[in-house]
This record gives sequence, C-alpha cells and structure tokens, in this order.
Amino acid sequence: MNKLDWYIFKKFIGTFFFAISLLIVVVIVFDVSENVDSFIKNNASLYEVVFHFYIPFIPYFINLFIYLFTFISVIFFTSKMAGHTEIIAILSSGISFRRFLWPYIMGALLLAGGSFYLGNFLIPRMDTVRRTFKNQYMENLTKSSGSNIHVQIEKGTYAYMSSYDMKRMTGYKFTLEKFDNHELEYKLSSDKIVYDTVRDRWTVFNYVEHRFKPEESLAKGKIMDTTLNMKPSYFYFVKEDFEEMNLIELNRYIDEQHAKGADNILPYEIEKHKRLAIGITIAFAYILFLEFFRVFAISGVISPFMAGWLPNIIFATIGSYFVVKAPK
Repeated sequence: MNKLDWYIFKKFIGTFFFAISLLIVVVIVFDVSENVDSFIKNNASLYEVVFHFYIPFIPYFINLFIYLFTFISVIFFTSKMAGHTEIIAILSSGISFRRFLWPYIMGALLLAGGSFYLGNFLIPRMDTVRRTFKNQYMENLTKSSGSNIHVQIEKGTYAYMSSYDMKRMTGYKFTLEKFDNHELEYKLSSDKIVYDTVRDRWTVFNYVEHRFKPEESLAKGKIMDTTLNMKPSYFYFVKEDFEEMNLIELNRYIDEQHAKGADNILPYEIEKHKRLAIGITIAFAYILFLEFFRVFAISGVISPFMAGWLPNIIFATIGSYFVVKAPK
C-alpha cells in the first residue's frame, strides 16, 4: 500500500476503535450500575469484577457490534474526507474509484479476520472465565432438566429418569431401552442409578434386566455396576454452554451428537454458522436480518447453514450493485 492507502486505512481503523471504545466505556458504566447489588450481595472482589468479568466481556462486546461500528466508522471518516474535498482531489489526480476503495477493502478484511478470530477462538476462552464468575456471583447457569427426563445416549439407545439430583449425581426411577430396527431388544429398570466419580461408572440399585434377543430372559438384583456410555451432564443443562467452545470444540460436539442421533443440537449448529458467517455489508439491517433468519432456523423453517449465510448473500449482492452503480 502507498501513502494514500495508509492514510485512509489508518483513518478507517482509528475511527473504528475510537468509536467502539467510547461505547464500551458507556456500556460498562451502565452494566456496573445494574449489577452492583449482585456484586456486593455475593461478596465479589474488585479484582474479580474487573479481571474475571469485564475484561473478558470486552472482546465479546467488540465482536457483537463490529458490523455496526464498521459501518459507522466508514460513514464518519469518509464524510469528513468529503467535507475537506479530499475525495475530489484523490479522484481528480487520476486514481480510479475502484483503486480508491482498496484501503477500505483492506480495513474490512482486517476487521473480518479479527471478528473470525474473536468469535471462534478468543471469546470462547475468555467466556470460560466470565461464565465462571457469572455462575458464582450473578446467575446459576447450571439448570436441572426437571422431571421425566428423556435422553438419547446413542443411536437406538434411550435413557429415562423421573428426576436427577445434580449434587448427589443420582437419578431416580431409571430406565434404559435399546432398540434394533425399532424393535425393543433390551430393557433395564431400577429404583435409582448413582454415578461413581472415582471409577467413572454408573451403579444401579434394585434393578430388573429384561433381554428380548436372542432369547427372552429376565434377571433381578440389588446392585449392579454398568458400563453405560453416559455422562452426568446428559441429565442437566448448562445455559448457552456453546459460548465456551471454540470452533474446533463446537464442531467436535456437533459431530458427537450427530453420531448419537441426538435431536437437541440445533442451537449449536446455528451458533457455528453464525460464527462462520462473517458480516460483509455492515449496517443495522444486516444485524436485523441475521436475527430474523436465526428465528426461522430455530423454528425449523430453514437450515442453520442458510440462516447463517443468507444475510451475507443478500447484502453482498446489494453491496456489489452499489459499487458498480456508484458515481465514478
């Protein structure tokens, strides 16, 4: 890039970080005033509030508003250049309009790459710290799945509990069923099932084991250790736990759930495509469209892939049209 490119590029990036820094300060002030009672009530130290909550919060906030503030920055510094007749002088010197856009494209690519890194790698790592603080001092993010819990452990294998005690890692009125081509081949029922953290296995109490294949048999007992491929986390949920997963971990989790035949992975797939769908044209309308299509994906009207990429396709088309038709 030549001196002119660097001049425009520095104005672009400098305006962006100046504008978003001002907003971050304002948002943090309002957030502190809203949550100060929770901090005081739960005896959160100043160090924890600053370094375990607000510092990890900054990358998330930057990435949340990066589309909007890229748009605002371009409008702001370009209008100032136009007001000083700098753009007229640049174009009059023989520089083409497309060549004039080069530093804008470079700045946009830099912010797009930064957004990709923030959303897929840095923010999940920072969110682990932030969510730990939030869970301890603000809101319990680990929720019970309630009563009558049904879980698909793997393809064709289903588990049921009337309730699950997270502290004791104990499920009550447990039933396990295995199907082969929609035919029941095995059923295990017990009064309760307890997870042993030392041996990493489940133990059933007062059980009845019913096999249907190859020959029907019935067995009863007081205690039996199992080798079930089942984790305690299957029976409770952590609110928006995908926030702590980077892109690789998110892909691995989705693949594992697909392999088990689970049907609760839609929010994770939407999050994946939302992270990958880097905003190309930046404005309020883009964010509105992104949320609009996300709702359609959750309701099952369109796929998570389409929800993530349709706003980009639409706005890329509009942006390309305006570049072609812009007065030269």
